[in-house]
Amino acid sequence: MSKAQEPDLHCGPAAVAALFAHRPSDVMRFFYTPMRRQEAGPLCAALAKRRLPYREVPPEELQRIAGTVHHGGMVAVARPRGVTLLDVANLPPLLWAAPVLPILDGIGNPHNLGAIARSAAFFGCKALVISGDQRQARLSDAALRTAEGGLEALAVFQAPDLPALLRALAPHMLSLAAVARDGEAPEALPRGRPFALVLGNEEKGLAQGSVAACAARVTLPGCGAVESLNVSVAAAVLIHALWR
Repeated sequence: MSKAQEPDLHCGPAAVAALFAHRPSDVMRFFYTPMRRQEAGPLCAALAKRRLPYREVPPEELQRIAGTVHHGGMVAVARPRGVTLLDVANLPPLLWAAPVLPILDGIGNPHNLGAIARSAAFFGCKALVISGDQRQARLSDAALRTAEGGLEALAVFQAPDLPALLRALAPHMLSLAAVARDGEAPEALPRGRPFALVLGNEEKGLAQGSVAACAARVTLPGCGAVESLNVSVAAAVLIHALWR
């Protein structure tokens, strides 16, 4: 099995529960520590019906399986999560099915990707788009762990040409470039249709082509003590503000 085809590792009770709830047929095997025995019981029963392996292991063995100390006492091994490549000539209506669609343009840190997905799922977003930028993080084990099950609640798409996608979304959504300064406050934006919220790379921000393809810019007003927020924090605040 190649690196690209290696199974995903879902760590922690929330992530594992979301996996079993949304993609039970993709679960391949399951491990848990004695402290999680009660919570693991129903999951083990589900796997037993399918004659799939599960095992109680000591914490040190689970750490080895997970590759991290941050395993939360549970690890499920699953088939890799699929990402759908978008065709701008035939966009799925799911993209504008919720008030906000987060679009990630070169977000390189998988923990930021996971945190944004967690916030998006919490506020009821239905989908998440990642760019084709070579800096863009993918759905790694770290992203899955940080998302705490949030990625299971979202349809994940990839846009090879982000400006083309933003132009194709124009009849359905108001596209917003999230910028550190000189944008409109969220409450000043026109309402009436969903928002496509474009969030840029942690160090360099949004690509100029992405900014140019957006209908407006949005900035979170702060007190000026620091220039900006971490992108995952900014995403959470903006999604909440735009949702309202």
